[in-house]
Amino acid sequence: MARIPLQFLPAFQAAAEFQNLRAAATQLHLTPSAISQQIRALEEQLGFALFERQGRKVVLNRAGEIFLRSVRLALRELDTGLQAAAAGVDGGDQVLRLTVIPSLAQCWLLPRIGRWRDAHPAIRLEIKATQQTVDLFRDGIHVGIRAGAGHWPGLVSERLFDLEAPLIVIGSRKAARRLAGCGADAIARESLLGDPVLWQRWFDAAGVTGVCQTVANFTDTGLMLQAAEQDLGLALARGLYTVDALRDARLFQLSDIAIPYDVTQRYFLVYPPSLAEWAPLLHLRAWLAHELQLSSKLLAQLGMRGVGDLTF
Repeated sequence: MARIPLQFLPAFQAAAEFQNLRAAATQLHLTPSAISQQIRALEEQLGFALFERQGRKVVLNRAGEIFLRSVRLALRELDTGLQAAAAGVDGGDQVLRLTVIPSLAQCWLLPRIGRWRDAHPAIRLEIKATQQTVDLFRDGIHVGIRAGAGHWPGLVSERLFDLEAPLIVIGSRKAARRLAGCGADAIARESLLGDPVLWQRWFDAAGVTGVCQTVANFTDTGLMLQAAEQDLGLALARGLYTVDALRDARLFQLSDIAIPYDVTQRYFLVYPPSLAEWAPLLHLRAWLAHELQLSSKLLAQLGMRGVGDLTF
C-alpha cells in the first residue's frame, strides 16, 4: 500500500474544494504551479489520478471524491490533536482564543475583561470579534460564542443564555433631558437610529401615526449604541447590550412602551471535544455563567421598564 505524503494533503483539499488551482494557491499562500506539482506528486505516490483537468479547473474523479472524505477527517483530527497538545503544555501564561460577534464583545464582554484578568491572571484572552462563523480548527481558535440552533458539526455546544427581552427606547443624557415628561409624539420628532421596520412597530404600539424614517441603520448593535451615547439619535435595544450603559447613566430608557423582539437569539459556547477538560476552558465556562447571572440581577435592580430577564 502506498505511503501517503501528508505534506501534500492541504494542497489536495484546497484544490478539491475550490476546483481551481489559482484559488487554492491563494488560500495556501503558494503559487498555482506549486499546487499543481504537489497534486501530481501525491497522485504519483498513490498510483492513481484524483482529478480530471479542464484547463485551470480541476474536478475530482470518483477516486478523488472518496479520498477527499478521508482527508477532511484526517486533517481535522490532526488539527484537534494539535490544539489539545498545545493546550496541555504546562508552565507560563496560557492563551485562550475566543471568537464572538462584535456587538456582544463590545457591549458586554469587554467591560468585564478586567474582572477576568483579576480572577485568572495567568490566562490571557485573545478575542476575535467577527460577524462570520469562524472555523475553529482552521483558524486555531479554542472556543466560540455563537447564536443559533446549537448544532455545529464536530463541536461541543453548551447553551449560555437566550436573549428574548423586548426592545426599549434608549438615548443619551441630553436626549433624556429634552424628552423629560414628553410622550411618543416627541420621540417621533427625534433623529432615530436602526431598523425603520422596528421603529414603525414601536410607533404603532405607541399609537403614533405616520411613516417612520431613520437617519442611519447598523449591522452592529455596538456601533448603534455608541451613536446613541453621542446623541446622534435614539435607538431600540435589548437589556443585555445596554445594562452597563444604563447603570453608568451613559444611556437612559426614554419610554415605558416596549415591543417584543420577534426572534429569540439562543447563544452557545462551542469548542472541540478534545478541549472539554482543558482548565482555561473550564475557567471560562464558569466565569461566563457567573457574569451572566450578575447581569441578570443588575437588570432586575435597574427596574428596567418592560425589559425581561435573561433566560438560562
